[in-house]
Amino acid sequence: MPYVIGLTGGIGSGKSTVAEIFRRLGATIIDTDALSHALTLPGRPGFQVIVEAFGQQMLDPQGRLDRARLRRLVFSDKNARQRLEALLHPLIRQEVDRALATATGPYVILVVPLLTETGGWRERVDRVLVVDCSEEEQIRRTMARSQLSREEVQAIMAAQASRAARLALADDVIVNDSSPQALEDVVRTLDARYRRLAGAR
Repeated sequence: MPYVIGLTGGIGSGKSTVAEIFRRLGATIIDTDALSHALTLPGRPGFQVIVEAFGQQMLDPQGRLDRARLRRLVFSDKNARQRLEALLHPLIRQEVDRALATATGPYVILVVPLLTETGGWRERVDRVLVVDCSEEEQIRRTMARSQLSREEVQAIMAAQASRAARLALADDVIVNDSSPQALEDVVRTLDARYRRLAGAR
């Protein structure tokens, strides 16, 4: 098994940006959000279980998953969110295991937005890296990126673990509140550390 870093952080914290820098430096990136998206395309296993569980009303006129509608449902109804996670997470873990088996980089960055909230991930990683920023900055970035209202972003944040809970789990923390160059420098320092750790195991 490769040396695995679990990368997590709240919505809008900059996980994707950090993961992309690690990718450029040579790490293997496995992104559970990307795997989830692929699993819920028409004809894929996740798509089938969502339609069976939540009905045809979760489809758009083209027969694809209406992701905005599903997001509104699961972030307004805790039971629906737990039901969706129970359906998708085993499928995502299978895909992660397949990707880990073929990883070729010096180490793996496993991007798991819900690492703190969801059982079973901590045991799969050697270290946890948390990308952190202020809650107000999370809201600002997410609204700018996703055209969501402040209320919608706050509902998503309320469903996620608190900053304190994520930081309590962290082995390493990136405070992403400065310049792109500063972020790059921090990631380069961590890349060197992770290469040493992976090589020493």
